[in-house]
Amino acid sequence: MDGREVAKEIRRLGYDSLPIIMLTALGATENIVKGLDSGADDYLVKPFKFKELLARIRARTRKKGIPIDNDQKLMIEDLELDMDAKIVKRAGEEINLTSTEFRLLEYLLKNKNRVSSRIDILENVWDINFNMGTNVVDVYVNYLRNKIDKKFKTKLIHTVIGMGYIIKSE
Repeated sequence: MDGREVAKEIRRLGYDSLPIIMLTALGATENIVKGLDSGADDYLVKPFKFKELLARIRARTRKKGIPIDNDQKLMIEDLELDMDAKIVKRAGEEINLTSTEFRLLEYLLKNKNRVSSRIDILENVWDINFNMGTNVVDVYVNYLRNKIDKKFKTKLIHTVIGMGYIIKSE
């Protein structure tokens, strides 16, 4: 399916209020017309400025009455990850993480209360072509536990034996 077919299918299924912005290299007038006629609300030709895309998303969600969450903080219990400032705090205390630890924590928080397999974590935190036989996930989860959980009574990072890891309240 190409983008136009996806847009048509979304509209056919009745998702009329879902904003669709097509991002494409096809900038000819006939392509733009076809894209918009297939159900897209907007059409942006590559290359584009990321700021412009964000403005278009805000405009489309505003017009459709969809609230957009500008708060770039992920939280569970007293743990807070600020994605913009790249700061992690637990009980108000700042915790220093490496970039990989930060990405791992971000992934776990975006998937909180769901078990993430080691392969899911490898594919989303590390390069998708990463050696799947490695124990790097276990090592980095241990690093995170030492920084996030070790000196706190409530443990947030849990192992689900044979399945993977989950971040949740006890």
